[in-house]
Amino acid sequence: MENTTEAAGRVWLITGASSGFGRAIARAALAAGDTVVATARRPEALDDLVAAHPGRVSAVRLDVTDQGGIADVVADALLWHGRIDVLVNNAGRSQIGAVEETTDRELRDLMDLHLFGPAALTRAVLPHMRKRGTGAIVQMSSMGGQLSFAGFGAYSASKAALEGMSEALAQEVAPYGIKVLIVEPGAFRTSLFGGALYKSAALDAYAGTVGPTRTMAETSDGRQPGDPEKAAAAILAALEAEETPLRLPLGDDAVDALVAHADALRKELLEWEPVARATAFDE
Repeated sequence: MENTTEAAGRVWLITGASSGFGRAIARAALAAGDTVVATARRPEALDDLVAAHPGRVSAVRLDVTDQGGIADVVADALLWHGRIDVLVNNAGRSQIGAVEETTDRELRDLMDLHLFGPAALTRAVLPHMRKRGTGAIVQMSSMGGQLSFAGFGAYSASKAALEGMSEALAQEVAPYGIKVLIVEPGAFRTSLFGGALYKSAALDAYAGTVGPTRTMAETSDGRQPGDPEKAAAAILAALEAEETPLRLPLGDDAVDALVAHADALRKELLEWEPVARATAFDE
């Protein structure tokens, strides 16, 4: 791509842009008149998007677990367009397996993808955003970033780690005019339960608890209620709001589950409050 000094609208850097939320967000940004650096492990999957928006989309090969590749992509985007206005850490995959079924390698690989990759990308863009005094970082999490259930322990652990880091990040960068938005979708019609579905080797001991989760994931692809295009529109609306929320749940299932989870946490906290408060030294 040739150097350019005037990019149309905002400049977005989106990981995992070949399908699902990444592609939907890219399409929404382009519809808004913006410029997109769309990354994917297979950038040829973005050829149609590039052809439909000449000069406003660049398809770039990136594996977000490749630290060196991250630095190169960010440097190239800044060279091409002079700025990065919005970083969307979207690349990811599913993981189903009981905690005992999940190997150390599987857990580390998931953390590389959902935590260390986004952390590296965030570090790479922040000096530029701080210097300009503006920017936004969108962390694609999940309702599983606040809660979990049988079979999703590793996946939820990686998203909870991302959310914990991002909550601190939001406080750290707010003085520099940088927004942080954590997106928590429920079940959306992406490839998460299709080609991106990963399952640990099953143990008979967990057939009764994790078995239903495996079945749900294997049979729900293409029937999830959430529309990624509507999710992308909601994300753009949140970023454009005067008061962008820290967390944005998406979908009836996510909202219902998170409200119920918060209610249960509050109930348990209040029940055990006397015990919790009775742990100080007697002065």
